[in-house]
Order: sequence, then C-alpha cells, then structure tokens
Amino acid sequence: MLAAAVCATQAAVAAPSVATLERSHWPERIDSPVLFDVASRAHILLFARSLLASESQDEAQLTTRLGLRQINLLAINDLRQRLWQRLWANFDLAQQSCEQDASFCYAIDSESELRTQAADLGIDPESFYAGFAVPGQVFSEAYLNELLRLAAVSPQTTSEVQLLSEQEFDGNGFADRTFLLSFDGGPGPVDGTTDALTGYLRAQDLSATFFVPGQTLQARAEKTSVAQLQALYAGQCVATLGWQYVSHGQWDKWQDSVLRSIALLQADLPDSYVPWFRPPYGQRRADSGGFFAGAGLKVALWNIDSMDDDSRLTAQQAGERTLSLMLLWRRGIVVFHDTLAKAQTAVPWLMRETAQTDIAWQACADVR
Repeated sequence: MLAAAVCATQAAVAAPSVATLERSHWPERIDSPVLFDVASRAHILLFARSLLASESQDEAQLTTRLGLRQINLLAINDLRQRLWQRLWANFDLAQQSCEQDASFCYAIDSESELRTQAADLGIDPESFYAGFAVPGQVFSEAYLNELLRLAAVSPQTTSEVQLLSEQEFDGNGFADRTFLLSFDGGPGPVDGTTDALTGYLRAQDLSATFFVPGQTLQARAEKTSVAQLQALYAGQCVATLGWQYVSHGQWDKWQDSVLRSIALLQADLPDSYVPWFRPPYGQRRADSGGFFAGAGLKVALWNIDSMDDDSRLTAQQAGERTLSLMLLWRRGIVVFHDTLAKAQTAVPWLMRETAQTDIAWQACADVR
C-alpha cells in the first residue's frame, strides 16, 4: 500500500525498502502484559531516536534520503510533531509497569525528556538485549522512511498518515492495547482465502472488518448466491472500498463508486454492513469530508500495515512486521489482504504470539 501510494505521483530513484524485523532478534517471548510493555518501550525509544536524527537533516538531504524529486517539508514537519505526541503518550503508558520489570525504563515525564533520552539511548553490547539493538534500529529507520515518504508527496497524493476531516479515523484513538483486525480486497474465489479466514475467525470467536470492492462482491454473489455470501461473512463486518479497487483521489466517478457499493452492501449484507469507506491506497480527495458526512459514512484508514501485499515479504515477515508495529503504536487498525494466502499464515501466528499479553481485539460491530 505504501509503495503504491508514493509511486502514483513521483518516480523514486529505487523501489523503497519495506521495514521488516525478525522477532528472533528480541531475546524473550512476549508472553505477559509486562513483557509486552518492555518490548514496547524498546521499540518506542529506538523509533524516537530515528525520528530525532531525521530532524537534523535539511530539505535537500531528506529529498535524497527518501528517493524523491521534491518533498513537502511542511507536511513532514507536521507528521513529525504528531509522531512525537503519540510516542510520548505511548511511552508513558508502557512505563506504568516499570516496577515489575525495569528494562528500558528511565525517568521520563514529558515529550521533551523522551527526546533527550532518545538522543542518549544506548544498548550495552553486554546487555541481554544487545542482539536487538542494530536490527531494531534498522527497522525503525526503514519504517520512519515509509511514513516520511507518504507525508512528502502530500497533498498531491493523500494517504493514511493524515486525517483530513472529522469523518476519518485510523485507530490511534482506541484505548491502549486495543486493536481492530481488518482485511482488504475480497471476497476471493469460492473456498479460497476469504472463506478460510472468516472460518478461522469464527472458530476463535473473533471478528474483523472486511473491506470489499462492490464489483468483486457482486461477482461472488452471482457465482454462488446472496445467501451464501451472507453465510461467508456471518459474525463479521463488511464495509466498502468503492466499486473498484482503484484510487479515489482523482477519479471523477468516486462518489458514484462509493454510493453504488453502499447500496449493494445494504441490500445483500444488511446484518454485516457497517457504514465505513476505506479509500484504496489511502487516497481520497482532501475536500471529501462533506460528502462522507452527508452519506453517513466514516472513512476508516489504518495505522498498522502488514504490507502482506508486497511481494518482497513472506507471510512470516508480514506477521512479524505487524507485531513490531503493534508494540510501537500500542493500539490501532491492522490491515491484511484476504485475497492473499499470506494472511492465512500471518494472522494465526499473530494471535498465538499475542495470546498472553492481555491485548484486546476489538469486536468490529462495537467500533463507533
């Protein structure tokens, strides 16, 4: 998703790297709420160090760093400010368990003190966590580049890194340790990956929001039946990606695309339908808030992208990336693609890895 959004407007010098991190570099299982906090603090501090270092680079250096021809420095600075606010809020939550485990705990009481600690951060070569230091920093640098690149090409190309109206949400406003699982692009072929994932979720007493293109949903109903479509999504939530999985940022028929899809969902899946629109690639018009308000729709973005749609990532890497970002942001909307086989491996792995951390997987129907 991230790469597609950028390439829509500017040619990069080379394909941007995707942040991945083998969880084996972290030396202990994250099998308790306290150990979730320890890993969370480590990720926040390393990412804060990367963010702080990026602020010393001027516009020309950032342009080269991001592999773009030109950048929107004001948008980058605005994103940095919001990132610092989230990092401090998350670190403050993560340090509440420092009495149980003092790893990566410091006397930090404000955003400015977090900046100071990030600048001074060092992981001793003899530390239990020494093996995480370099891979963790590499991951932080690569992920920061992904975010900065999205900000750099705005407002010509909108994305998930900025909310444009009160109708939009991305999961950063959820309660601590609360996550919503979401999938894009389905339904897939009969008895394919979408069927497997919805069956798995029901068996685990979990729910997710499935964002579907209207024409794909219609084709599946015509091949089977509306009743079978309803059975497919029983216990789950279904929202729209528009009629086609194409950018709605410049398309002159974007409003018709959204309204036509809503009508189909309301008619065929009334028990599963939720009034949300997810813009493909995160691209939508900057002045679209009034339309969505008038249509009674929320724009559901995301803040944790598995990148399972990137051919360079394996299913394991997509799952590991997702867990790393969950530790960093501590709440949010996770996105996978139910038409890809990777999610069938990555999602169960993610559930096993977080089973003892006391995180909450939000029931999709309860999100307002």
